This record gives sequence, C-alpha cells and structure tokens, in this order.
Amino acid sequence: MLNRREFAGLAVAGATTSLSATTAVAAEAEGTIAYHVLASSHVPGEPGVAIYAPPGYDAGRAEPYPLLLLLHGGNGTEKDLAFFKTVFDNEIAAGRLPPLIIATPSGRRSLYMDFRDGAERWESFILFDVLPFLRRSAHVSRGRELTFIGGWSMGGLGSLRIAFKHPELFAAVAALEPAVEPAVEWKGVGPHTRFWRPEEVLHPIFGNPVDGEYWMQNNPASIASRAPDRLLGLGIYLEVGDQDMLYLYEGAEFLHRVLFDARLAHEYRLVHGAEHVGSSLLPRMADALGFIARQISPPGWIDQNVLNVRAVLDGSKRSAGLPVGPVDPGRVGGR
Repeated sequence: MLNRREFAGLAVAGATTSLSATTAVAAEAEGTIAYHVLASSHVPGEPGVAIYAPPGYDAGRAEPYPLLLLLHGGNGTEKDLAFFKTVFDNEIAAGRLPPLIIATPSGRRSLYMDFRDGAERWESFILFDVLPFLRRSAHVSRGRELTFIGGWSMGGLGSLRIAFKHPELFAAVAALEPAVEPAVEWKGVGPHTRFWRPEEVLHPIFGNPVDGEYWMQNNPASIASRAPDRLLGLGIYLEVGDQDMLYLYEGAEFLHRVLFDARLAHEYRLVHGAEHVGSSLLPRMADALGFIARQISPPGWIDQNVLNVRAVLDGSKRSAGLPVGPVDPGRVGGR
C-alpha cells in the first residue's frame, strides 16, 4: 500500500522522534503519545508501538479505559498515529468520545498477515504480543466489551480480517478505506487490485503462486460469507471515499453487499468527494470514532415510542403476508 508520508499535506507530526527507547510527546490539548519498541518472536526486528493516552489519563481510576487498536496503512509506521492526534483530543474534549487508549503498532507492509510459510506472523504479533503489552502498560479493559480494532487502508483490511477471524476478542471494528478486494475467491481478483499490490508483496505472504485457499481464509468478504453468524454481535463500521484513487470503493461496496445479503447489521458510508489521502481523513476518523463511542455507550435510539410505531406497522405487515420479528440489533431489519 502507499505511504501517506509520500503525499503532500499528510506529514506526520513527531516523525523525527526516535524509537530506540520509550519516549513521550507532549500534546497541545493535553493528550500524550508515547513510543515504545517491542521485541517479538513472531516478526523480525523490534517493531514500534505508539500509545495515545487521553487528557487527564488516570492509571489509578476504578474503571479501566476502553482500548482501540488502530492499524496504520501500508509502508507506514506507528508514528502515523500522531496525524490523528488532534482528532482524538477534539472529540474527547467535545464529549463525543469517552476517554480511551488508542494504540498503533508497526505493521510494515505485511497486510497484518501471518505469512503462509510462517516466516513472519504479523497477526500473531498483534494478538499475542501487542495486545498483552498494552494491557500490561496501560489501565485498559481486559475484556471484549471495551476492546476495539480499526485502521485505515492496509490497516482497514487488517482490522477487518482480525476482527472477523476473532470476534470473541473485539466488540467492534471500524475500517476506513480498507484495502479489500471485490471478490470471495482469488481467481476473481483483477487488475484494479493487482496494480497497487504487486507480486513482490503478495508472494511472500500468500505463496508463489498465490495459495487461493489461504487467501480466502484471510479475505474479509470470504470469511463473512462462509460463516456470517459468527459475526453476530460484532459492531462493524465500513467506509470509503467515492474518489479513491486505488478503486477501494469497489471492494468496500462488495463487502457491504456481502454483509447486507447476510443481514448482518453494520454501518456503511460512501464518502462523497473523498480521496484515499488528504484532509478528508480527519473528519472521517472523527466519524469512525463516533461509531466506537456508540458501541461503548449505545444511544438507545429504539425507545418505547419507536416500538409503539413498529407495533402498528407490524399489523399491516402481517396483513400483507410479510414476516414480522422483534428488534435485533445484530441483524439488518431485525431479521
């Protein structure tokens, strides 16, 4: 995937900060970002991890903070978290987002995959190194109900895959412009994807030639179509710009239809006028965080007044021979 630092207007604040030791960067609005290195047996080297702590972070408070794993795009680094720091601070200050810990681990250009030959295991790094490290290092929830994952571009792909494969670990996933293909089988992947994900990236991860079955096992649309009921109860947020230069609106729309046809509840946005890079990512991240906030504190939009109106319409539906069922927040239309 493309590196945001290669595009004008997306320079990441704090990019000169060394990862040779844990450091802290003071935030203008009181939130802080600390950078760490994390040795792992799953991946080469010592990847970095950036941790955002909200204003007024209190390690001794009674309630643990929600945790959001936010995965960066291809060829990026954990330092890319700093690009969104003002969004985090502003949403918390405005009361639209509860204080939470947000962490970005390094994923290089791995697609956050366990390589087929086992040479590098980036999904395992996230689950078995990064997640325990965060729970040791910060006062965050150890349970599923307050643990979330998300990301943009390659990180959107990685967050969807990890959440879909491990819905028992995450309450919700929020994927911005995910680098997903509009296919459930490898043979359906065409040049719209292949031009920006060349063979030198694919073959170390999926084999040479690409192992179609292994690809399907790790493709979000394939996972969702094979066993959709496993995703019941997982909050899903999916968005993409309608001007995306990588054609990622094709894959996002495809995944949306897979989820919709399985009647899996999710929130989907095709963002008008938005590109893959640029300033639109800031309000789009704020929207995604709003979705996470609603998972933490459900707004209760379906109240008794709504249920009374539904009851009236249910009678009309029955008269027309249409199915009627109770409200089910995990299903589109409650059925």
